[in-house]
Formats: sequence, structure tokens, C-alpha cells
Amino acid sequence: MARISEQIIEQIRSTADIVEVVSGYVQLKKRGRNFFGLCPFHDEKTASFSVNSERQIYKCFGCSVGGGVINFIMEIEGMEFVNAV
Repeated sequence: MARISEQIIEQIRSTADIVEVVSGYVQLKKRGRNFFGLCPFHDEKTASFSVNSERQIYKCFGCSVGGGVINFIMEIEGMEFVNAV
């Protein structure tokens, strides 16, 4: 399996906007400093899925998943790290 340099990984993390990426999968609404929507990882009726554009992270307060943009792609697409990058 190919090794991806830390420089490439850091470049992806710094240039990919997590709000834009997550919006491709989840309808988000801005509330205060964060964006909220229904969690794509579990069934819910009240939005507990939060995306913070300043910190470039997501967190679901219902099922406790969270992370950065690469983690989101890994979770939503069921991919290994190297494929998500």
C-alpha cells in the first residue's frame, strides 16, 4: 500500500473546507458559529450533528462520531485512510 507524505495530508487538511465537503452529504444550517444537520451516521429527528468551520471539525452529540475532513470521508464512504486522502 502506498505511503502518503505528511506534507500531502497536511495540505489536504488545510485546503479542504469541511463545511463544503459535509454539505455534499448533509443539509446544514448555520446556528451561531457552527453548522447543524441530521447526523448521516445514525437515525435521528433532531439535528445533533455539528460542523465547526473555524476548527475544521465535525461532531455528533448523539452518536459521538467526530473528526476532521479526512475522517468524515472515511466514515461516510466506508474508505480506508489512503483512499479517503
